Amino acid sequence: MSVLALGLNHTTAPLALRERFAFAGPALAPAARALAGRFRSDAEVAIVSTCNRTELYLGADAAAVEPAMTWLAEAGGTDRERLGLHTYVLEDGAAARHAFRVASGLDSMVLGETQILGQFKHAVREAESAGTLGGTLHQMFQRSFTVAKEVRSSTCIGTQSVSMAAACVRLAAQIFERLDETRVLFVGAGEMIELVATHFAGHLKKPPARQMVFANRTLERAQSLADRFSGQAMRLADMPARLAEFDIVVSCTASSVPIIGLGAIERSIRQRRRKPMFIVDLAVPRDVEPEVRELSDVYLHTVDDLAGIVRTNGAHREAAVVQAEAIVEHGVTDFLRWLKQRDTVPLIQALHGQADAWRNAEIGKARRAIARGDDLEAVLQAMSRGLTQKMLHGAMVELKGADGAACDRQSGTIARVFGIDREPIARAA
Repeated sequence: MSVLALGLNHTTAPLALRERFAFAGPALAPAARALAGRFRSDAEVAIVSTCNRTELYLGADAAAVEPAMTWLAEAGGTDRERLGLHTYVLEDGAAARHAFRVASGLDSMVLGETQILGQFKHAVREAESAGTLGGTLHQMFQRSFTVAKEVRSSTCIGTQSVSMAAACVRLAAQIFERLDETRVLFVGAGEMIELVATHFAGHLKKPPARQMVFANRTLERAQSLADRFSGQAMRLADMPARLAEFDIVVSCTASSVPIIGLGAIERSIRQRRRKPMFIVDLAVPRDVEPEVRELSDVYLHTVDDLAGIVRTNGAHREAAVVQAEAIVEHGVTDFLRWLKQRDTVPLIQALHGQADAWRNAEIGKARRAIARGDDLEAVLQAMSRGLTQKMLHGAMVELKGADGAACDRQSGTIARVFGIDREPIARAA
């Protein structure tokens, strides 16, 4: 069994394509089961889906790549050939290295960001609930968590990172001279919205009761965030009528279709008398219709637009990256060793089974001989000779059947297996 990783991310595919393959949290387990249904029963499947990537991790033969890519193309309603232009396929060591780097924040748009580790763990829980994880993928993911923990504790790669949340504030500060005089609407109530709200809270007046408003389909969740940040809550259904009240809109929901349309923004800008509106769409698929970008007095940024900002700190972390990559490589080496040892388990089991069969056969002969009244010493000698002959038979056949270089190689292998020092033998010859 091989370990495979295939997918697309922010470096290989544009947002317009990536959003076709986004699996919301509740959809991960059904998707994993559907994908596993394309393979034989022992195949393992896990799906990682974030704003920046959709990746399929498989414990299966290399032949599983084609059906997996076909399934992914179907899931995204995309032509298989077009998808192939934007995807990557990795196997065994390369797949493990990729998983470890992703979990450690080395492959993220925000170098060193921590949110991806939680998303990885969520993917593992969903695969477990779907019954598609399996021992091989479980081992790889658990090792990825260990590597990520060591990277964060042993390097400064995470402490200096510029997060998406911080980038949002930085961009907003370029539009509005006084952030403490702006009103911010947060659409959604997930982890990313909570992170962005935390960053904005430090730049607004205290308490920001009228400055921070949270809109969500479930009012209770919006109210929970509003209480935490001393803000206000409103129903998502009320948002279109109130958009004009806000200078800044940050949206990140799990909606499969845009929830902020061009018409609503046009009306808001007219009501605001052309006062600028700053919008950050952190959702994949997008929450805001792309055409909004064409409006004057509207500054719309997506996750991809933030890439340049969050990379500006990268030059200061080169040493940390080198350290982190070394930790990843050590993790890959250990995982490949485990994978190789796992492949030998059936052979080890077969060897034990064969040895037990030989032992039982010789014990049976000895018991019959004792029952006939044969001399005990003679019985023991016969039993030991029988076991010895059975153990040596295969090695003798191999040595007699080999010649030249093959004989020399097999002689070395057999000598190691039986713990024989070949030097005295060579001198005697």
